[in-house]
Amino acid sequence: MDINSAVGRKAGLTDEKLRAVLGDSREVFSDVERVVIALADAMTDTPSNISDELYAQLLSHFSEEQLLELGAQIAFENFRARLNRIYNAQSDGLYVPDKGSLQSVA
Repeated sequence: MDINSAVGRKAGLTDEKLRAVLGDSREVFSDVERVVIALADAMTDTPSNISDELYAQLLSHFSEEQLLELGAQIAFENFRARLNRIYNAQSDGLYVPDKGSLQSVA
């Protein structure tokens, strides 16, 4: 296990959740995680649009201050991802799934 995998696991990330991000199923995520993913998806759409329904769901889990910080972090990551396209930056391969969790997610 490399240092980045260890950091991710300390933060509560599992290989199952990381693989699920690439698919359509969000069953492995909690309600709070699903609403955060919905916010990230909405913020990365062009044009971005946060519906009143999504905003209400977010406010049921986060204060306005927390939502501001969350939105800023998502916006920053979106900025970095788009900036990386100029240089065709690819993954540096630092994340490696734990060998014990390489089973396929069905």
